Amino acid sequence: MSCAIKTKGYSQRRACGLVGIDPRVYRYRSTRSDDAGLRQRLKELASERRRFGYRRLHILLKREGIEANWKKVYRIYREERLTVRKRGGRKRALGTRAPMAVPQATNQRWSLDFVSDALIDGRRFRILCVIDDFSRECLATVVDNSISGARVARELDEIAESRGRYPLMIISDNGPELTSNAMLTWQQDRGVEWHYIAPGKPMQNGFVESFNGRLSVDFHRELPRYFHRELTRLLCMERQLRRGQDFGFLPSLSA
Repeated sequence: MSCAIKTKGYSQRRACGLVGIDPRVYRYRSTRSDDAGLRQRLKELASERRRFGYRRLHILLKREGIEANWKKVYRIYREERLTVRKRGGRKRALGTRAPMAVPQATNQRWSLDFVSDALIDGRRFRILCVIDDFSRECLATVVDNSISGARVARELDEIAESRGRYPLMIISDNGPELTSNAMLTWQQDRGVEWHYIAPGKPMQNGFVESFNGRLSVDFHRELPRYFHRELTRLLCMERQLRRGQDFGFLPSLSA
């Protein structure tokens, strides 16, 4: 249309009539802002939290005081092609993370991770390990068949209550329990900074990984000895009970 107006000398109304549109449509100019600041911050957050979708990024933006409708965040998220990539068969580190400062006192930085194993009957269980990075102290080992994000939040509250304060920072991997909405809400309400390590780089959380290795070795080495001691103790009790039954003053173990 612009070409017809310039080269043929057609009026705007005639040119619009030839292509079948209203002149007001041709004269319309969008008044929508480019949202440059929002776009830039959204890309920065998506680079830092590579496993977060637009909903969780929207929560982080609100936490920083950036007021934006979730539909606008979704539109910009799609325009910038920030869609979370599907996990491949092999984990690879995507980009680098900012180096972390070395803690100078206790309760400045905690690390946490999960250890998984199975019982002899095939039932799986998990152990949540929490470590103080300065003192290398094990703050908690929580064992259960399943540990959700809400359960992790409750355990961290109990640890903080027993120690009298919350840490300044917590380090973890990008597991689903640790990136859940329950954990994001906990971080915001408690004012604790949370650092997620790069995918496929467990040594960025080396303190708790080292503890997990020692825990697994000790667990598999000491557990059979513990069961052997307990079995020996129960057999001794059985012999004493049966010996007492023979004399007529103790009941049998099966009674």
